[in-house]
Amino acid sequence: MTETLLVTGGAGFIGGCFVRQHVALGRYRIVNLDLLTYAGNLDSVPPSDGVKHTLVHGNIIDRKLVDRLLDQYRPIGIVHFAAESHVDRSIDAPAAFVQTNVVGTSNLLEASFEYYRGLSEAEQSRFRFLHISTDEVYGSLGSTGKFTEATPYAPNSPYSASKASSDMFVRAYRETYGLPTLITNCSNNYGPYQFPEKLIPLMILNAIESKPLPVYGDGQHVRDWLFVEDHCRAITRVFESGRLGNTYNIGGDEERSNLRMVESICELVDEFLGRTRGTSKSLIRFVQDRPGHDRRYAIDNSKIRSELGWKPSVNLTEGLRKTVAWYLREKEWVERVCSGEYRRERLGTRR
Repeated sequence: MTETLLVTGGAGFIGGCFVRQHVALGRYRIVNLDLLTYAGNLDSVPPSDGVKHTLVHGNIIDRKLVDRLLDQYRPIGIVHFAAESHVDRSIDAPAAFVQTNVVGTSNLLEASFEYYRGLSEAEQSRFRFLHISTDEVYGSLGSTGKFTEATPYAPNSPYSASKASSDMFVRAYRETYGLPTLITNCSNNYGPYQFPEKLIPLMILNAIESKPLPVYGDGQHVRDWLFVEDHCRAITRVFESGRLGNTYNIGGDEERSNLRMVESICELVDEFLGRTRGTSKSLIRFVQDRPGHDRRYAIDNSKIRSELGWKPSVNLTEGLRKTVAWYLREKEWVERVCSGEYRRERLGTRR
């Protein structure tokens, strides 16, 4: 009998990629709990057939629903993606991030612990709770160095503070109650199906439509970029083989400034559309910086490389080309995902 995973937030960008990978592999039956907010998209996941993939529209804060799903489907593990994730939105409305990322995670942990206590010894030995987090919990780096799993937490935005808190709750449930937990902290993801409030899809779509390309501050904020499919393969590796109670940093070893990233996108869009080189770069506009904008992130992924044998397989040049080509090709997906309240406007201006 195929074993079941309960995936939260599995209609979002990273969670959706994880679900697509596992529906294709057929190794697990996926029960996908998603609130289907603006960033959750049914077009991003396979049909809910009740066999390989069961989509449940609901909230991780709904304890009765979570308890029912655990009792009905008897998963061998939980992979927890569900989160409010956009830094700019957290600046404008931090309370929603506390509610979902902190209260929601705490609720899910409590339900998981009660479920885990009722399992047989053999079932307990198989059970895992994997929490997906971010490198932003570590704060900001100078011009050198990388975040390791031992880097102290120093979150600088309401988003990263909420994720840091949820990480601590996961740790507490391991240390206090013995719940078999794992945590991953990843660098910036990119790839197909990403909601266009994030840097890369926003710049791709604006460049295609010859709209201004807003770059925060001087554009020299540096990020480590990770192709989403590589990230989801790493998550699977951690879930199946990671040491319980451990954290694994997942990074792409691809540092690039935001300005250089935007320039690379411009070059690709011009190439694909047959425009004169430099046409899209002329659309770049430097705008007021985001409050509390971390200067540099970089992940040291040596632990997951050495312990679990994972490494990125898609470099930034290849991954960015694939991503731009996808957004050019999937016009219908873009139109549907942008049909709600979001209109690619600037967020995160509150002070």
